[in-house]
Amino acid sequence: MKYRLLDLLACPICKHFPLRLIVIETKEYPERELPFEKPLCELFCSFLNRDVEKEKKEEYPCEKCVKLEVVTGVLVCSQCNRWYPIIEEIPRMLPDDLRDKEEDIEFLKKYKDKLPKEVVYSGVPVHL
Repeated sequence: MKYRLLDLLACPICKHFPLRLIVIETKEYPERELPFEKPLCELFCSFLNRDVEKEKKEEYPCEKCVKLEVVTGVLVCSQCNRWYPIIEEIPRMLPDDLRDKEEDIEFLKKYKDKLPKEVVYSGVPVHL
């Protein structure tokens, strides 16, 4: 998942924006180059975890950001406390009734030491 995708995503349940990104593993693609003038993001830079201020465009590390993909991580909604896993670079943002509970529990068990306690022990829709 590209960092700049968070500039577009909101929680599919409560529509809260922005989502918080917790990165567990990244992969670098050194051949990638900046495709446009920076900042690439319009509203929120998840690489710096802050709102975009267009007048301060030189402060944004877009050159670094475009070369990285989040391989494994979690997106968290601070409003409804839902979490969505990122597995093999794909954010899995399904409604609660379409999620695989066993797969979610295995993900939490595997990464419980790298995730915030509020996700692991009280996250919605599944927690340990």
